[in-house]
Amino acid sequence: MALLEVRNLVKIYSTESFFGGRTTGDVRAVDDVSLDIQSGETVGLVGESGSGKSTLGRLVLRLIEPTSGQVIFDGVDLLKASRSELRNRRRDMQIIFQDPFGSLDPRYRVEDVIAEPLILHGAIGEVKRQNNASRRQRVKELLLAVGMDESAMRRYPHEFSGGQRQRIGIARALALRPKFIVADEPVSALDVSVGAQVVNLLQQLQRDFSLTYLFISHSMPVVRYLSTRIAVMYRGKIVEIGDTEQITNSPRHEYTRKLLASTPEMAAS
Repeated sequence: MALLEVRNLVKIYSTESFFGGRTTGDVRAVDDVSLDIQSGETVGLVGESGSGKSTLGRLVLRLIEPTSGQVIFDGVDLLKASRSELRNRRRDMQIIFQDPFGSLDPRYRVEDVIAEPLILHGAIGEVKRQNNASRRQRVKELLLAVGMDESAMRRYPHEFSGGQRQRIGIARALALRPKFIVADEPVSALDVSVGAQVVNLLQQLQRDFSLTYLFISHSMPVVRYLSTRIAVMYRGKIVEIGDTEQITNSPRHEYTRKLLASTPEMAAS
């Protein structure tokens, strides 16, 4: 059984005119998408801006409510799950956001940013809010895992570079020891060299924490490097999916060929 099964997922947004609030039409942001992700693999979801990639990632986590379809995670249909069951499942499903600054509360020190999921989900023993020593030790371990020093705990997000802030966001995503992570354009806001370091970190963490990724990006080279399979999304639909080598070397869909041709290093290879 796949860790994640997406079946005929649809998300429709109604558009309204500026005057009078009349509905003028529907936008099918995600249009009848089906996708399986096996435990331990990385599926890269690639496409242009506006293709529906991030919407699909949020639908999978039920951060956005779908119009119709199924999302089955570890045997449980998330769209039929009760609030308590969904809360329990959220421990196993986390997200890394695109903007490493906007996703971190500037009022919190790094220790509190990373510890917040532990407190909300009661992940330190029976979790009592005053269990500071256990929380601090876990935060220290998470910071070390993403290549940061424990001195970062006492500082605020604005005191760090973009790459460091993304590492903090990754540490927060790892806090509950999830099985599955949606990485939503996690390097698009970073310099190329810093982004490469973050991609290598994600690869290492996958081995260390036995993670499964849905890696969302508009960059085919990054997706090719990290992914075991690639799904190509266009206008809300997955138009092609296959092993990384097949997609990058023998694409079947015209849109995939255009994506590859528009990337000089991919076209040259």
